[in-house]
Amino acid sequence: MPPLPRPAALLCDMDGTLVDTEHAWLDTVAGFLRTQGSPADAGTLAPFAGAAVADAAGRLVRGGLTALSEAATAALLDQEFTARVAAGVTVQPGALRLLDRARALGVPTALVTASERHVADLVLDTLGRHRFDTSVASGETARGKPHPDPYLAAAAALGVTPQDCLAVEDTPTGAAAALAAGCRLLAVPSVPGIEPGPRTVLVASLTEADLTEPEQEPPAGRHAPAHGPSSPAPPAASC
Repeated sequence: MPPLPRPAALLCDMDGTLVDTEHAWLDTVAGFLRTQGSPADAGTLAPFAGAAVADAAGRLVRGGLTALSEAATAALLDQEFTARVAAGVTVQPGALRLLDRARALGVPTALVTASERHVADLVLDTLGRHRFDTSVASGETARGKPHPDPYLAAAAALGVTPQDCLAVEDTPTGAAAALAAGCRLLAVPSVPGIEPGPRTVLVASLTEADLTEPEQEPPAGRHAPAHGPSSPAPPAASC
C-alpha cells in the first residue's frame, strides 16, 4: 500500500493492534464461560472482541451466561486477563516501526485502550512509554468504545482535531469508536467485521503501514519553471 499521509496525531488501540492480547482477552472470556457451563463458541465470543471488562461483564449477566453479579464477573475477568498480560505479551509485527516512524516525523501519539489502567500500564512498559505522549484507558471517559469518547479525549489531550488524526484499530468495536469521533482509520483486523470505506484503510499487518512526510511547498516567491530545462523560452511578442 502507498504511504499514509502524515496525520496531526496517531491514536493507537492496544489489544490486538499493538500487542497480541486480543486473543488472550477472548480466551479469558471463553474460560469464564466454560466455568459457568455456558457455550464458548466463536459466535458467542464475537461480541466481546474489543470490549472493556465492565461492558463484557454486563453483557454476560444480561445474556444469562452467568449467575454471578456484574461486579463478581468483572473481578474474575480482570484478574485472569491481568495475569495473562503480566506473564508477557508479544508485540505485533510492524507496531514499533510505526510508532518510531511517527516519532521521527514529530507526530504525537496516544494509546487509546478499552483495557483497565493497570493493564495499560503493563503494556506501556513493554512498548516503551517514550513512544507515547498520552494514554486513555477504560473508565477514564464518560463512555467507552464503541462510543467516540476515548478518541475525542485523546485528541483533546494532544491539542489536535479528531478529523486530522489517524486511528489504528483491530476490532469493529474500536473501529466504530474511531470513526464516530471523526478520525481516519487504519484497520488491521484481528476479528471479522471491519469494512473498508472512504475513511478506512484495511491492512493485513502493521508491517504494510507507513507514514510519509507532508509535501513540501516551494519557498515563498519561487515557483517551478513553466518550461523544462531544455525547452526554449517563448518568443517575445512583437509590437
